[in-house]
Amino acid sequence: PKPTRGKMRIHCLENVDKALQFLKEQKVHLENMGSHDIVDGNHRLILGLIWTIILRFQIQDISVQTEDSKETRSAKDALLLWCQMKTAGYPNVNVHNFTTSWRDGLAFNAVIHKHRPDLVDFEKLKKSNAQHNLQHAFNAAEQHLGVTKLLDPEADVSVDQPDEKSIITYVVSFYHYFSKMKALAVEGKRIGKVLDSAIEADRMVERYESLASELLEWIGRTITALNSRDFPNSLVGVQQQLHAFSSYRTVEKPPKFTEKGNLEVLLFTIQSKMRANNQKVYTPREGKLVAEINRAWERLEKAEHGRELALRDELIRQEKLEQLARRFDRKAAMRETWLAENQRLVMQDNFGADLAAVEAATKKHEAIETDMAAYEGRVRAVEGVARELEAERYHEVARVVRRRDGVLQLWRRLQELLAARRTRLEMTLALQRAFHEMLYTGAWMDEMKLRLLSQECGKHLLGVEDLLQKHALVEADVAAQADRVKAVNAAALRFAEEVDGYRPCDPEVASERAGQLEASYAELCALCAARRARLEEARALHLFLWEAEEVEAWVRQVEPLLASEDAGHDLAAVLRLLARHRAFEDELSGRRAQLQQTLRLGEEEKREAERDAQAARARSAELDKLWASLELAASRRAERLRASEALHQLLSDSADVEAWARDASLLVAAGGDVGNDEFSTQALARKHRDVVEEIEGYRIDSLQEQAAALPASLAEPAGVRERLRRLEEAYGELAALAAERGRRLQDALALYTIHSETAACLLWLDEKSQWLDALDIPEKLEDLEVVQHRFESLEPEMNGLASRVAVVNQLARQLLGSEHASEDDIKAKQDLLNARWSEFRELAESKKEALQAQLTLQSFQLECHETQAWIREKTRLIESTQGLGNDLAGVMALQRKLSGMERDLAAIEVKVGDLQGEAERLAQHHPERAGAVRGQLADTADVWGALRGTLRAREDSLGEASKLQKFLQDVDDFQAWLSKTQKAVASEDVPSTLPEAEKLLAQHEAIKNEISNYSEDHRRMREMGEEVTRDQSDPQHVFLRQRLQALHTGWAELHSMWDNRRALLAACHAYLAFARDARQADGVLSNQEYALSRVEMPATLQSAEAAIKKHEELTTSMEANDEKVGSVLDTGRKLVGEGNFNADKIQEKMDSISER
Repeated sequence: PKPTRGKMRIHCLENVDKALQFLKEQKVHLENMGSHDIVDGNHRLILGLIWTIILRFQIQDISVQTEDSKETRSAKDALLLWCQMKTAGYPNVNVHNFTTSWRDGLAFNAVIHKHRPDLVDFEKLKKSNAQHNLQHAFNAAEQHLGVTKLLDPEADVSVDQPDEKSIITYVVSFYHYFSKMKALAVEGKRIGKVLDSAIEADRMVERYESLASELLEWIGRTITALNSRDFPNSLVGVQQQLHAFSSYRTVEKPPKFTEKGNLEVLLFTIQSKMRANNQKVYTPREGKLVAEINRAWERLEKAEHGRELALRDELIRQEKLEQLARRFDRKAAMRETWLAENQRLVMQDNFGADLAAVEAATKKHEAIETDMAAYEGRVRAVEGVARELEAERYHEVARVVRRRDGVLQLWRRLQELLAARRTRLEMTLALQRAFHEMLYTGAWMDEMKLRLLSQECGKHLLGVEDLLQKHALVEADVAAQADRVKAVNAAALRFAEEVDGYRPCDPEVASERAGQLEASYAELCALCAARRARLEEARALHLFLWEAEEVEAWVRQVEPLLASEDAGHDLAAVLRLLARHRAFEDELSGRRAQLQQTLRLGEEEKREAERDAQAARARSAELDKLWASLELAASRRAERLRASEALHQLLSDSADVEAWARDASLLVAAGGDVGNDEFSTQALARKHRDVVEEIEGYRIDSLQEQAAALPASLAEPAGVRERLRRLEEAYGELAALAAERGRRLQDALALYTIHSETAACLLWLDEKSQWLDALDIPEKLEDLEVVQHRFESLEPEMNGLASRVAVVNQLARQLLGSEHASEDDIKAKQDLLNARWSEFRELAESKKEALQAQLTLQSFQLECHETQAWIREKTRLIESTQGLGNDLAGVMALQRKLSGMERDLAAIEVKVGDLQGEAERLAQHHPERAGAVRGQLADTADVWGALRGTLRAREDSLGEASKLQKFLQDVDDFQAWLSKTQKAVASEDVPSTLPEAEKLLAQHEAIKNEISNYSEDHRRMREMGEEVTRDQSDPQHVFLRQRLQALHTGWAELHSMWDNRRALLAACHAYLAFARDARQADGVLSNQEYALSRVEMPATLQSAEAAIKKHEELTTSMEANDEKVGSVLDTGRKLVGEGNFNADKIQEKMDSISER
């Protein structure tokens, strides 16, 4: 347990109690000793306690058996015998006790010299010089053996009567150290053998891996070569590759196949040898397994097969290419002859001098082009054969390409000649067609000029419109002819340009004809524009006069309608009038735009036709005045209609509210009808909620707002204010009636709910009460479990019923508090239901307790039967060991048979004790069943007594075999402890703080003490093992000997691991302590540096004296801290000299502190 922190007396007593309790758990006898004696400083008891601890954990387990006697000596006598055996033969050394025999120091030096002669020169020691002898022995043990210097030569040993206990404690340290040293030597020899075997296995493994790597590398190279498809591009070269492949299959491949088989044999030999040496069987790493080598060989076979197929396919391909090349040469010769003949034909020009002759020459040329198009497929066929040869990489592809290019060049030359002849022919044809079009267009323009010179403009608007339409058609025809003239001129002027090459005519002729056609078209366009201007002036004047008449007629028509005082007698009439007026306003807006356009036409006419300016101006002024009066009448009419609409809308809304209020009053004042049962009442309540929501949703404030917006001239005659006041009073009465009816419905619903829920609960209680009254608690466990399951299902139903009873009580309290008319009936039903519910719960609880009691009794009987069966099984197991012998094999078999027996017996004993306690409790709570319970317990106790008797009889009959079995059990226990301790010592935790380092060191020292306590067990176990296995060669003894040897090796390894871990923790502790002191030194130096850096020059005498005094105090502090900083540096230098694992960091910190 962890110690309690604190320095008060209560804390000290608590810590000492924990230590004494631990000693009692370790079966250390403490007589007349308490924590108060230790805390109060009783020297006699404290010294006695220390000796008891040393005796229990250091000395008690030491025992030695001599060869001439079977007597087992005590720890003290065994240690004395060990010392006598180690010092035998040394002069002046006679160890016969642990007091005076050690005063001269020769015995200590003899023990050291016996095991480490290099540490002590025994011949130079003198018996008379006891101080020197003791000091030499103690120093050598501390410096070279790691044995702590527990004794002082002058005060503890070189006295008349040395303290026996102190000498024994110190000598035990030598005993433990030299026992560990011997175990380490044996371990070294064993490790040497293991290393030799491992080295030989490693050499064989390296050879296997080397051979496997070489074979896999060859396979990889060969697969790469076989997968290559870079064949010679000729028939002869492919035939040579096929011959080389046949040579590979017959010469290179067979030796590698033999090497693969040898590699499998080598792996089998390695694994067999490792199994024979009890080593971990070698498994090749991934990539070098036999299975992977076989898979690589399969890939080689697959690549070989693919290579063979590829070679044959390439041979066939080369033969086909040779045939294709011969066909290409034959077709190319035929195409070259045909192309040369056609070139001579298309180089001739004889087109004719007129349009008909040129068109005939064009048809002949088209016939030649048709023949060329038909022959193009044959030329492309030659090109296709050449392309196929080129794609297949034919070895004479250069020759094929040159001949193909020659054929294509002839074909392109023929196409160029044919295209040039086609161009010349088309130029001649285009020129002749342009000249023909010029003649036709000139005749048409002369005819149109005569029509455009007419001076007639029409006598009225319709006549002008008719002439304009006809003129538009003429203009369309003239505009259409513009593109035609441009196209004809452009076609003719192309031949008038001075360019090199073919000319179908003289350029001056083409230019002259184009100029004449352009001048004639310009004259025609000027005549069209003049004719349109005259017609537009005439149409504008007639249109203005007609529009003015139309506007004036419409205004005269609508004036009587706007002057009407009719505003409608009801809302529908008002809405109809408003709709008509809005339509009129829309029409007015449309006609306003039309009027503005008409006036603009009048202004333009006044500007353009001064002769009619006086009439147009008068007509425009008259129209403006007439239109202004019309708009004023329309706005006044709209205001009267909107006011009338608001009044009639208010009257209509108020009438609707009055009708709704009357209907709602009939609904909420439906007499005393609150329903005949719960469902009808719920339906009425839902309807009432809808009515209430409708009442709350109705707002009459909007009517007040509408009334406030009405003009007084309309509102007062209609009685609007009085009507709204009556509506508000009716609305208030309706809300009060709705609230009263809602309360009556809620009370009725609560009453009906009480009746229905009470009836349902009482029905359920009657049913379940009958079941509980008729229920008899069964005797069998199976029936009890059925009844228990029914009780478990009853609990949720009771919880649900409890909530329903709570609802009834809540509703009853609500109705009783409101002085309901059925108050007596409600109170009676509530009391009846609560009484029945209480009775049922009491009945259910009593039945449940009886059921639980019966279940407890049945469970006790079942546990008794199971425990008796368990005890009989263990008894049969013990009896089955009667036939085993007393030799080692029999004992080991017995050990396997009885493994776990002690643990099972302890568990059975605890179980029997629990059954006894349970039996007493059952007999106390169920006196009527006390006899049966005690009978079951007595049967169990009899079976348990029989088991213990059988076990004692078996132990008595085993004799020596029992001792051997105890030895094997001790070996198992020691091995388990050794494994656990090695795991604890092998921890790699490194402390990060100084308290953590101190804690780990304390835990490590506790492990050392535990190891020392087990040293005597190790010695006894080793001696017993040597005695058991001496002169024995059977497999069981050989196995036991090997096991003991492994334990000795593990024991030596444990000491070595402990020392290494101790050194690491000590180094960590020293480094962390240095780091703490260094941080403190840094803090001191930082404070001093800060103080020195903040010095300011004083301005007065007083401040100067204060500064001097402060500086003197700082100097005194620095002198006081100098020793502390020096101590830190000395500690750091010591750690660096000892080779601490953090020496670099320590040196860096020291340099930093020294520099500062």
